[in-house]
Amino acid sequence: MLTQNLSRRERVVCRLKVKLLISPQNVEEAIEAVAGGADIIDVKNPKEGPLGANFPWVIREIKQFISGGVELSCTLGEAPNLPGSMALAAFGAASLKVDYVKVGLSNVHTVQNAVGLLEGVVRAVRMCDSKIKVVVAGYGDYFRVNSIEPQFVVQAAFVAKADVVMLDTAVKDGKNLFAFQSCQQLEAFIGFAHKQGLGVALAGSLQGQDLGVVKGLGVDFVGLRGAACENNNRDTGSITRERVRALVENIKQTTANNNTTIVV
Repeated sequence: MLTQNLSRRERVVCRLKVKLLISPQNVEEAIEAVAGGADIIDVKNPKEGPLGANFPWVIREIKQFISGGVELSCTLGEAPNLPGSMALAAFGAASLKVDYVKVGLSNVHTVQNAVGLLEGVVRAVRMCDSKIKVVVAGYGDYFRVNSIEPQFVVQAAFVAKADVVMLDTAVKDGKNLFAFQSCQQLEAFIGFAHKQGLGVALAGSLQGQDLGVVKGLGVDFVGLRGAACENNNRDTGSITRERVRALVENIKQTTANNNTTIVV
C-alpha cells in the first residue's frame, strides 16, 4: 500500500509492477487461473452477485493449489446492514488464512451504517490475523442499488481502518464502470483514497482494451473477470488458462513499467 509521505512522482514510480488477479468460482477455474500465470486468486460466487460469497470448503480446497507466492482473496458477498453477522462472517473468512477479505456495500445506505459495519469486519479480521488486508467495495452505479456514493466509501474505509477500496458495478447488465463514472471522477476517487493511505481497485465489466485508460488513472488494482472467461461471459463462461495467458501478455504490452494489480 502506498504511503502518504511519498511525493507524487515517487508514488507513480512505486506503481511500476503489474500483478494479475483472477476470480474463480470453483477449484477447476482456480487450477486454470494458476496454470495461466495468475498472481492472485480471488474466490467469488457470481451466482450471488458481483461480490458473491463462496463456500468455506471451496476456498479451503482452492488454497491447496496456491503456492509460489500466489496470494489468496475471498469475498463476504453483498453485505446486509447487519454488523454482527458480517463480523462473524469476516472472522470465518480470515480463519481460512487468506490474504484479502473483501466486502461489498450494496445494501448499506448511509455512511454511518457503513462505518459501523466495516469497523466490525476489520476488528474481526484483525482478531484472526493482523496481516490480512480488508478490501471495501463500493459501486460506480451506486444509485441503482441505493448504496453510498464513491467518496463516502473512501471515508468509511478510512475511519474503519480498512486497507483497500474498490469501485465496481452493482448491476451486471453489460454496462461497464465508465458508463457511470467519468475519468475525471475516477481520478478524483483514486486521489482521495491514496491521500488517506488506501489502496485502490477499479472493476465493473472492464475489458482488456480498458487497461491503458485505467492504468493512466494510477490505480493499484483493476477488475476484469469476464475477460478471463470463455465468450467474455463472467456468469456462463469458465476461466481458461489460455485467456489468462493472453491477459498476462496483454498486460506486459500495455502496462510496461506500471505497478497496477489486475483483478479479473
